[in-house]
Amino acid sequence: MRIAIDVMGGDNAPDAILAGSLDAVDMFSPDDRLTLVGDEAVIKAGLAERNLSDDPRIEIEATSQVIAMDDSPVQAVREKENSSIVRMAKLGGRRHCGDRPSDVIISAGNTGACVAAAQMSMRRLSGIHRPGIAVTLPTFAGPVVVCDVGANPDPKPTHLHQYGHMAAVYAKKVIGVENPRVGLMSIGEEASKGNVMVKESDALMRDDPTLNYVGYIEGRGIFGREADVVVTEGFTGNVVLKLAESLATGIFKSIAMEVMNESPDIAPKVQHIIKQLYAKHDYHEYGGAPLLGANGNCLICHGSSKAITITNSIKNALEFVRLGINDSIVETVAAAEVNENATSGGA
Repeated sequence: MRIAIDVMGGDNAPDAILAGSLDAVDMFSPDDRLTLVGDEAVIKAGLAERNLSDDPRIEIEATSQVIAMDDSPVQAVREKENSSIVRMAKLGGRRHCGDRPSDVIISAGNTGACVAAAQMSMRRLSGIHRPGIAVTLPTFAGPVVVCDVGANPDPKPTHLHQYGHMAAVYAKKVIGVENPRVGLMSIGEEASKGNVMVKESDALMRDDPTLNYVGYIEGRGIFGREADVVVTEGFTGNVVLKLAESLATGIFKSIAMEVMNESPDIAPKVQHIIKQLYAKHDYHEYGGAPLLGANGNCLICHGSSKAITITNSIKNALEFVRLGINDSIVETVAAAEVNENATSGGA
């Protein structure tokens, strides 16, 4: 297994990213490789501090540029060829690395730039029109996969249709739902609701017998788990994701504060319960979100990732590759295309 990490990307980079990466080294076998992409001096100093300078499992890909969070994604990828994001993405592409690309690339940097660089270097899986970021949202009724949460804010209906298939494969493989129910995010459950794109996407999904489509899902339907997979465009998906993260943090802080104010004597007794519950809803525990549809494995982490976020991302990356999700996506989308052609009278 070969994993490349953008050490310079994220609000807490490079220290937190480097620390989380090195915390994960114990998971690696002697044949695994961790490639740290970024400022060589910073990386070498971090390795020396951990006495890992001579560890054969760790490699350094030195870069001299950084794509900032507020940089224009596509422009930055084109103009900063020696940035950590671009060089990391190239390590994940076969056209740059031949038969020995990195199995997984991971970044907490500029999301748009990471998506753009991944598409330029890794290309797309066969049959996929546009990759989308899938995130698992923990709810009290169980986990729900939402796709897209930021890769494609202005998609076409065909993109959302494919997101349904890709996210359903992900839900089946990762969450363990045998036949995931797929819903489409809208502003109401009635067929008359939604904009033109949503209505056209709805029609495509309804006409697809290979998809377990259950219709429109409102925002509240996510946390009621009215579907196992919720499809939406990247703008709305990102807003939903950030709102959910903030709400979870606020609720658990409020509970802890109320307990302390009302019954300080029992606070120590329930503190561990509150922490356990919060951990189930803490995005740092889930690590990175996969860019489904990329011809390789790209995990995109939250910009505010901490060391534990990166460590968990590496742990999840190992599982992602083992499950063979990309192969299943190609097979599923190909089957849906064949069925669509047969239904329309095509070849």
